[in-house]
Amino acid sequence: MHFSFKENDPSLESQWRSIILFGKNSATYKFAFGKSLLELVSREQDTVSLKDLSPIFVNNILEHLKKNDKQGNSNSSTFLNACRKYNKGEIDYDNLLSITEKYGFVNVVDAFQNVNGGSIPSKFYEKDYNGVNKNIVITDELLKLKESFQFANFNEEVEARWNLVETAWNLEINPNLLEVKIDIDLETLFIESNVMRRKDISSAKASLNGYQKGKCFYSFQDISINSGAENLCAIDHFFPHVHKTKMNDLGANVNGIWNLVLSDRLVNLSKSTKIPELKYLERLYKRNEFYIASKHPLGETIINQTGKTSSYRKRFLQKQYDLSVNLAIQKWKPLIELEPFF
Repeated sequence: MHFSFKENDPSLESQWRSIILFGKNSATYKFAFGKSLLELVSREQDTVSLKDLSPIFVNNILEHLKKNDKQGNSNSSTFLNACRKYNKGEIDYDNLLSITEKYGFVNVVDAFQNVNGGSIPSKFYEKDYNGVNKNIVITDELLKLKESFQFANFNEEVEARWNLVETAWNLEINPNLLEVKIDIDLETLFIESNVMRRKDISSAKASLNGYQKGKCFYSFQDISINSGAENLCAIDHFFPHVHKTKMNDLGANVNGIWNLVLSDRLVNLSKSTKIPELKYLERLYKRNEFYIASKHPLGETIINQTGKTSSYRKRFLQKQYDLSVNLAIQKWKPLIELEPFF
């Protein structure tokens, strides 16, 4: 599923998102490195030494360690242990930077651009390791990415993915019991259970946006997740919230992640409580399968909410669609619909 997702849209934006959403997560260095690259491009730097990159990289790790101690699957890490010591005041910053330069980039520089066992087609940087001088050279592809509309969304998307991954690791909850919920009013994702109080995780919009490639779910117009942006998106219930009681009777949570998409605000107003045409149901199914394929914590939640197998999840969606069509009667499609991206 995730391979065709990348193949269907080999744009620079899609390649970047494939790294963040589908790349391996043995440690959170990938997210810190991704945020560091975005910052370098924002500064319009095209070459940086590991020494100069170290403060940017390690500061991202330090902030996340304060919230969640587990940042990798390894039992011991010289680099992460140094970060923990710094946060406790046991080593100074210069010592931390020295350790970061030596140990922090050992695997992430080589692994970052690999997805599904191979390198992405358009490299965002090259290694220039010549003896003692170790540099990262930013390519034209990453500089081009900065010119895209989607660039403004990337930092929040990386942060949202990082928050979800580290939360799942640190809670040490059986994935089958992991249930990510949404606060519609605050537009945030959270976890709570019988054994723990509510734990806020991340922005809902930032968590959903990457899997729609920064496009309106229905019209494929560009959308933004940044507050104050002219085309700030809306969170939409694919099956309307007004059907909540009837859907609950069928065991479906209308506020579940499986039923939430991002849409252009005007498109959202046009849709209102109408039911999208059948082709959009197929699109919703594909979007949900992207989550599951990427081993995303939200994927476990979608499985819990809609079914253990793909065929069961299809039947689940069809059942909700049949119910909603009978309730709403009117079917809907947007007035504007650009070329599909997924």
